[in-house]
Amino acid sequence: MTAEIFRDAWGIPHLRAGSALELAHAQGRVTALDRAWQLEVERHRSRGTSAAFLGAESVGWDRFARQARLDDTARRCFASLEERDPEAAAWVVAYVDGVNAGLAEGAARAPEFAASGLAPGRWEPWSPMGVWLGTHILFAGFPAKLWREEAVRRLGADAVGLFAMDGPGTAGSNGWLVSGERTATGRALIAGDPHRFIEDPGVYQQIRLSCPEFDVLGLAVPGVPGIAHFAHTGTVAWAITNAMADYQDLYRERLRHGDAGAVEALDPDGTWRAAARHTERVEVAGGESVEVEVVETARGPVVIGGAGADESISLRYPPRVTGDLGFGALLPLLRARRAADVDRAFDAWAEPVNVVQAADTEGGVLHRVAGRVPVRAEANRVRVVNAWEPGHEWTGWHAMPYGPVEDGLAVMANQRGPAAPLGVEFAPPHRADRIRQLLETGGKLSAADMSAVHTDTRLASAAVLLDRLPALELSAAAAGLRDQLLRWNRHMDADSGTAAVYARVRDAVVRRLVAHPSLAVLADHPARPEVFLPWLALTPRVAFALENLLTAGKRYGIDPDAVVREAVEDVAAGPVSGTWGDTHRLAPWRALAGAAYDEPGLSGDNDCVLSTSSVPGLTDLSARGPAARYVWDLADRDDSRWVVPFGADGVPGAVHHRDQLPLWLGGDLAPVATDWNTLTKENQENDDD
Repeated sequence: MTAEIFRDAWGIPHLRAGSALELAHAQGRVTALDRAWQLEVERHRSRGTSAAFLGAESVGWDRFARQARLDDTARRCFASLEERDPEAAAWVVAYVDGVNAGLAEGAARAPEFAASGLAPGRWEPWSPMGVWLGTHILFAGFPAKLWREEAVRRLGADAVGLFAMDGPGTAGSNGWLVSGERTATGRALIAGDPHRFIEDPGVYQQIRLSCPEFDVLGLAVPGVPGIAHFAHTGTVAWAITNAMADYQDLYRERLRHGDAGAVEALDPDGTWRAAARHTERVEVAGGESVEVEVVETARGPVVIGGAGADESISLRYPPRVTGDLGFGALLPLLRARRAADVDRAFDAWAEPVNVVQAADTEGGVLHRVAGRVPVRAEANRVRVVNAWEPGHEWTGWHAMPYGPVEDGLAVMANQRGPAAPLGVEFAPPHRADRIRQLLETGGKLSAADMSAVHTDTRLASAAVLLDRLPALELSAAAAGLRDQLLRWNRHMDADSGTAAVYARVRDAVVRRLVAHPSLAVLADHPARPEVFLPWLALTPRVAFALENLLTAGKRYGIDPDAVVREAVEDVAAGPVSGTWGDTHRLAPWRALAGAAYDEPGLSGDNDCVLSTSSVPGLTDLSARGPAARYVWDLADRDDSRWVVPFGADGVPGAVHHRDQLPLWLGGDLAPVATDWNTLTKENQENDDD
């Protein structure tokens, strides 16, 4: 195979090859060169082998990955793809071959391999599917059903709605489509930013893929071929947001030991049937290995408990049932020329369930949900259901709904929208409403106008707290604090002292609610695997449901006015100084602690369009935020722009490791470069590399 590798001024790879297969090989190879450590971490996580070099803190994830059968599911999905779509399977293999061709060279650049003692391994044809599964298995937040079980048990059935917000473990996004009638050029714009845990290296890879069939640029997932989520082909562009659909179920199982160590599960027809069972061993760097029991019933893999446990819960998720991860959509997306082509390609999408927006140069637009959501009882969506009771089976798949483009706009920010019938927990409408307001009042819009939308810091959710202040009887010091807050413009700017005061009052409100007897009982929940704990921690749950709790708290014996009054007095009694950015600082995840960086202070907050999430009452640090920003211009692809939090190169200390951070912080975006004559050519790759 031969291919050309070019780089732009930001080190972003632009790849050109003679065929789609050669291009896939080049994509795999350049990803291995730039991000060998990231690739190997994700491959090991998908196999449940990361603790072998990362140590005991990774055992919880590895146990879950083994019990949930992620690697086995990836193998099944690849075998199914080979049968259903041999061309797509060969394309995935070409990517894997490219990764293997570049991995040793890439690992030699990455200091983490020597620091951890890890040697680069070998990718298998199904490894990209394992990476995709590992990245998205918790995306829909099925552990929230464990939380709802406790909320209902302690507070009653209405508590399901009380906490039905996008919680601390979910991933979100902003995305908007502006049709040509509202733009300065007369052609559409698509823009947005996916909100994920900020990782170093980043979860998205800026890349361009060009061959005689297509020339596409966008944001790829390292370890997965093609460009699935955000891309521009020159004549059509698309982007996705999390639809917040519920498509994974938890079943409470009745298990018993059978003959010769076998395990049996009670099925809905009253029959005990054999469950698959074996044990695996998780190796742990610097510690003793851990034995993991792997049990799978007719519903799915058991991820809590097991044979002989007081409680056992299995997980049913679509790719385990169907053997399809939706990889058959990836090549058709690259070949798309019109919005209708994108629509057809996303018919094959499986997981995660997304809202898709697309537009083309001929005026075509698309706003739809894509993915697989099973048809089943309403109870399945909300809570853990009993496996032995009839009525909880999957009986088919929902037709995916379409959404409107109204007055030239479609805005999605994880609020209830076209996917509303498919989900339970959605984001409040604040981000979506603010984006629409900014777009509607922005006149004829251009790509350059989108940065101001990306970085808007207005916090509409502050109203539920601040609007209670005027009626409160307060001490003189607290009254002064109140006056300051009521004069505030409600923007969570990094240099704002009043934003910091608001955050301190909000923290105090959250802590008082957590301590309230009606809610404090929720801190005591049954022991659960470590990987599920972010969904079960009381403080984050209260923090993200603050609006509901201050609005509906009286039915649970909570006096919202008293809570807010006491919180303001708490803050007024202590020193109040500094700005929001002093404590609201970037806190990226790194698989291995390396060089220490003085991470910057951030503007924004969870419900701002600039969604840099902290956990009120617990920490101001922001571990989740815009993992990329993009603007796709359908009038001229060269007027498109993009940025990631750090850079194109995953190697610490490299020139392009953190060179985009100033742009990301300032709300700026790097220009997209498509003229090959302006790019720097690297060495040509071939089969012998």
